[in-house]
Amino acid sequence: MHVIDSHTGGMPTRVILDGGPDLGNATLAERARCLATEHEQFYKSVLLEPRGQPGMVGALLVEPRNPDCAAGVIYFDADAVLGMCGHGTIGLGVTLAHLGRIDAGVHRIDTPVGEVAIDLKDANTVQVTNIESRRVLHAVTVETESFGPVTGDVAYGGNWFFIIEPSPIPVAPENIRQMVDMAISIREACIAQKIGGENGEPVDHVIFQGTSPNERVHSRNFVLCPDNDYDRSPCGTGSSARLACLAASGRLAAGEEIIQESVIGSTYRLSYQPSRGNGVIPRLTGQAYIMSESKLIFAESDPFRTGIGR
Repeated sequence: MHVIDSHTGGMPTRVILDGGPDLGNATLAERARCLATEHEQFYKSVLLEPRGQPGMVGALLVEPRNPDCAAGVIYFDADAVLGMCGHGTIGLGVTLAHLGRIDAGVHRIDTPVGEVAIDLKDANTVQVTNIESRRVLHAVTVETESFGPVTGDVAYGGNWFFIIEPSPIPVAPENIRQMVDMAISIREACIAQKIGGENGEPVDHVIFQGTSPNERVHSRNFVLCPDNDYDRSPCGTGSSARLACLAASGRLAAGEEIIQESVIGSTYRLSYQPSRGNGVIPRLTGQAYIMSESKLIFAESDPFRTGIGR
């Protein structure tokens, strides 16, 4: 299996160029459901240790439905198939350029949640124009078993987020373990209490929004992903969901650019334009770097061929 690994703001992406399962030629959403329900062992084996690493997201290249798209892609982490991935799309853009498949400029990418646009600025810098993002619940309170009541917004940016601002815990590297534990409890409470999307979609990510000591930075975030690891980048889909919340509350004007920082200090530049619906069209700009190009081998005799379970 031929793969290229990159990182976006410290968050790794593994682009799978060949060797993936046959998912047919249905829509990307249908192919993503097929991957989730029929090929769980495949995607876990790619990302779990010993081949993978904590936090890594896979990006399976597939044929796009629209021939005008530069690529089709299905994202997943070690626990779930994702609707969209912002840091992964930045990593994908840099990877496609590394392969000579795209040049600088704007290109369309087909994903399970719809087409997104990437603007390759240089060998490492990509601007992503995401799908329409929206806030669906404001100031809703969930009752957690270990931490009591917690109030936040539910928003969509390609995945489903429960966003707490201000964070009940200072968003700092020394508090990551504490934030992971609390965020898992919040997500479990949201699912149990059926607090999520308009059509019953469950919350799969949790965000704590805090302040940054850097004056040029708008805010710092911590993001819990479905695999119970945290996002080293500022999270593209999470930043999209947050932009929808800022717009809905009148706290950020269309076209105004801000800097969003992750818990480890990496940054995205963010802005939005109004959408035709009730949300916004987010734009996020970040940088990715190629780390390796390799061939994964799955030996039949390998006792950890399918990864180390957790």
